[in-house]
Amino acid sequence: MNKMLLAGAGLGLVAAVVFASATTGPVFVRFLLMFLTPLPIALAGLGWGWRSAVVAGIAGSAVVLLFASPVVAAAFAVTQAVPMAVLTYLALLSRPLAESSIAAGDDGSGVEWYPAGRIVIWSAVLAGLMGIGTLMLLGGDLETLRKALAEFIKTAIASSGLPGAESQTQVSDAEITALSEIALSMLPGASAMSWMGSLLFNLWLAGRVTLASGQLGRPWPDLAAITYPQGTPLAFGIMLLATMLSGYAGLAASAFAGGLLVAYLLMGLAILHYTTRGRSWRPFALWALYGMLLVVNVWIAIPIAMLGLAETIFHLRARSAAPPGSPPLPPNS
Repeated sequence: MNKMLLAGAGLGLVAAVVFASATTGPVFVRFLLMFLTPLPIALAGLGWGWRSAVVAGIAGSAVVLLFASPVVAAAFAVTQAVPMAVLTYLALLSRPLAESSIAAGDDGSGVEWYPAGRIVIWSAVLAGLMGIGTLMLLGGDLETLRKALAEFIKTAIASSGLPGAESQTQVSDAEITALSEIALSMLPGASAMSWMGSLLFNLWLAGRVTLASGQLGRPWPDLAAITYPQGTPLAFGIMLLATMLSGYAGLAASAFAGGLLVAYLLMGLAILHYTTRGRSWRPFALWALYGMLLVVNVWIAIPIAMLGLAETIFHLRARSAAPPGSPPLPPNS
């Protein structure tokens, strides 16, 4: 108990320091620090249990409150502490295999762990909520959001150093308005995708660190064999259709659609990892794939996400000839 409390409090302090450091310095450094802020909380949760993650979240929020404002402390708690505490709780959730209602694979421990695919879907839900929260923080109504985005675009153009930017003669008010509308429609989805990337990357990195140190409280899952609940494609389709709604309803649907798009991007990558097992060219193909994702991420990410959606119908991994020793695919949960 003492180790759990000390680890949580110490790592919560580290998370608060990283969070505070993300307010100064170059833009890229600030983004990187904000992206990595949940990592100490994830380390606490996976290494010493979800209660340690809760302690880390409370300690980090208290430190931020002490040196900043209640609003900033609440933002830290809602965007960093609570989502990671929830995900680490789910990651360590288990039950005896005899109580399972599905034919889960037995790893020899007699325990069924919460499926990694469901953790991905929960992260998409949390990221969608955080994307909606981003809109609420920027403005209470759509007109305020439009004005804030228009002012941001004007400032960005004026500071871009382009010829005529200072006088803004090259961009009319109508064009600024059109750009702000485009930015508003993209903001919730892009925000959700960013939050989800941060949550899952830090959860994965914390898992690798605690696994290497022998502190991880569960076996490492076969991430290439993840499956999603059966209703996930339908939910994704509904969210995509709902993005055409006007007002906050369409923007909220865009946030959840962005999170589910990342989920199917990860499914597509899982398919590629699974079907290339045992191939001599596998390392070169995967390095090339991730290199293209970094350089032309949008154009390569969409086909990979479509591949992930195709798994629902065609069961591509089940059709592939997996090398000997590969664990079987779990059933859809």
